[in-house]
Amino acid sequence: MLVKDAKTIVGGLSNPSKMPGYGYAISALECRAGTLLRAIKGSTCGSCYAMRGRYVFPNVRAAHARRLASLADPRWVDAMAFLIGRYGPHFRWHDSGDIQSIDHLRQIARVAELTPGVTHWLPTREYAIVKKYRAAYGEFPANLTVRLSAHMVDGPMPSGYGLPTSTVEKTHGTYSDSHTCPARTQGNACGDCRACWDSSVPNVSYPIH
Repeated sequence: MLVKDAKTIVGGLSNPSKMPGYGYAISALECRAGTLLRAIKGSTCGSCYAMRGRYVFPNVRAAHARRLASLADPRWVDAMAFLIGRYGPHFRWHDSGDIQSIDHLRQIARVAELTPGVTHWLPTREYAIVKKYRAAYGEFPANLTVRLSAHMVDGPMPSGYGLPTSTVEKTHGTYSDSHTCPARTQGNACGDCRACWDSSVPNVSYPIH
């Protein structure tokens, strides 16, 4: 497979400036839980960064649409694994958007299985999809950290799932036992931090922005 062919199949990858590597994004308008949360005052989606700035540029929206449509292509898993394998060792799923279905999540898990040298991070608010996936397929690949994102700013961590979590804090110190994202103190970049990708870190807390 050629790189250009793989990119055509999956709609290309995203390249978040904050991250240590490439990512994958679809439109935040396609978030199931997020769309409901955006209407709720104080929710973590109430001021969604993926609804403004470069995310609303026509070329970015077109790329999001191509990626969403590509999920139905039977070559998607192999093409995505081929691309990610070239650009590792850290990959972030959904710097915009979220998983669409249990089949979508299964595709992501298969990509992780095919790229054992890459550490994958998947933040998601789709708790029900994650629960159904685990009931059907068991645990995620060891190199895929599925991190459940809290629904409310300064709200409770997702609990009862046995998975690592993330929160958003307006009040500094709300989550005293958590790892606080250091990006705001280092040029809005991950730098050397890889806590989000590390499943042994139980909760990562992001200062609201």
